[in-house]
Amino acid sequence: MNSEYSYTTQYTLDKSHFSECFDESVTIDTSIRAYRKAIIFTLIGVLLLLTGINAYASWFLIALGVLEALNIRYKKPWWLLRQMMSKAANNEVTLTIDTKGISNDSFYVKGTILWQDIVSIKETEQGFLLNQSKTVSYLSKRSLDDEAIAFVVSKRSREA
Repeated sequence: MNSEYSYTTQYTLDKSHFSECFDESVTIDTSIRAYRKAIIFTLIGVLLLLTGINAYASWFLIALGVLEALNIRYKKPWWLLRQMMSKAANNEVTLTIDTKGISNDSFYVKGTILWQDIVSIKETEQGFLLNQSKTVSYLSKRSLDDEAIAFVVSKRSREA
């Protein structure tokens, strides 16, 4: 790659994009351990209900436990619904990859990730997970050409 590489493309933040981001970046835990908080809320609510101290608080805690369990069970649809309700949904994003970093620009969101701020780059089947010190961002391959993918991979190999 030459030292002045730059690639720009546009894509839409649609449901398929958000679904891909979720699938590639989130690990879903369906073990009993994931339901611990829901179980605790429900048990405390039932215990309070049995003691008769405060029926409203008891039913509130039981309902909170049920909602927490549903949140774990239906994590992806719930997350997708929230993303599709956001202002950024169905808007076009301009993505720029250059020697400085990765920039995205839309009507509602502008952001830049500098290469020097990226701790590691993990390639997934459909994109790249960009690990920074406190956050993880996802970059989809579907809007990149072969040269842009090779450029990101070259940045990953320099990190290793």
